[in-house]
Amino acid sequence: MLIGLLGKANVGKSTFFSAATETMAQSGNFPFTTIEPNVGVAHVKVDCACKNLENRCGSNHCVDGTRFIPVKLIDVAGLVPGAHEGKGLGNQFLTDAMQADVLIHVVDISGSTDIQGQPISIGTHDPLEDIKFVEEEFDLWFKQILDREWHKLTKEIEQKRTKISEGLAHRFTGLGIKESEIDKVLTAMSLKAKKPIEWSDSEIMKFLKTIRRSSKPVLIAANKADLCDDLIIIKEISKDFQTIPSSAETELLLKKAAKAGLIEYLPGDDNFKGKADIKLSEQQNTALHLAKNVLTKIGVTGVQKILNTVIFDILNMIVVYPVEDETKLCNKNGQVLPDARLLHSSSTSKDLAFTIHQDIGNGFLHAIDAKTKQRISADHQLKNGDIIKIVSTLSRG
Repeated sequence: MLIGLLGKANVGKSTFFSAATETMAQSGNFPFTTIEPNVGVAHVKVDCACKNLENRCGSNHCVDGTRFIPVKLIDVAGLVPGAHEGKGLGNQFLTDAMQADVLIHVVDISGSTDIQGQPISIGTHDPLEDIKFVEEEFDLWFKQILDREWHKLTKEIEQKRTKISEGLAHRFTGLGIKESEIDKVLTAMSLKAKKPIEWSDSEIMKFLKTIRRSSKPVLIAANKADLCDDLIIIKEISKDFQTIPSSAETELLLKKAAKAGLIEYLPGDDNFKGKADIKLSEQQNTALHLAKNVLTKIGVTGVQKILNTVIFDILNMIVVYPVEDETKLCNKNGQVLPDARLLHSSSTSKDLAFTIHQDIGNGFLHAIDAKTKQRISADHQLKNGDIIKIVSTLSRG
């Protein structure tokens, strides 16, 4: 699973990446600071299953009953208008971004960068323009991909050498778009009974927009929200796009302060605590006071909320805990709840087995629900928070 960060230059993408992954990405207030995509590990935050147990688990990813589960994050090169024509780093950007399962579009909601990503006075640029131009660049890129193969595709369909959905899926195979997704859109638009050569330009664009939105869903990270006089613009954008206000710079500051032992703070919290035995410098006090003001204004920094939203609300994932001993809920070394897996909500116990190891899945016999102690079958649909033991004829290779 891969989460992509996209947006024009100088909106705080690299700061968001650094705050989410605690990996310092190069940043600066000029276009194309990010040339090659930065790839790192972020974490989603959930209540660990050990909260309902007498003993807390031994995982390094669990902090007092709060579990942090790793996800992969990619911060791609800055985007400029005309990317689909290769302007800026357009081709590389679009290719890198399309690897992702879900996209976070980081937008400078304060309006302090122009359409090219150059710094301007706060409030002098409309953030909606950024959202629309990024959507348009993706749609036009999809159109280019289809145009290159359109004549050949329509001919194959006319000669009945391929089905519409199969032929279209083949053209978009590099973007991870499944035939079932294309078939669903074609059915909804009543295009399956119509010859592709008879599709109008508006029908083609509507098809491309719909398939792009369903296969590559986008959440708007309304970054630099703390610089806005008010948050009315976010309410406006939220009418058409799922939007969460954020201040990546504040999250990065708080994580650094927590790592340095200056404060107590967990990602996603709406507050932090100073430590009585720590004396802060005037500069540190000022920075933390500003961070407190940001939390008062927008509630949370938004970075953790955004990560959780794309994984659990948009991608519809659940958390499942595989164990080797269903009675003690541990692995062979006695570590309680050593692992937490993110799976789609439709996943079965056999799907879980394959995420552990190919051989475990191939030799699957049955599974055991550790909470109910009941044996469950290969096609048993898992639930969020399940603790599962897999019984297999094969061990890990």
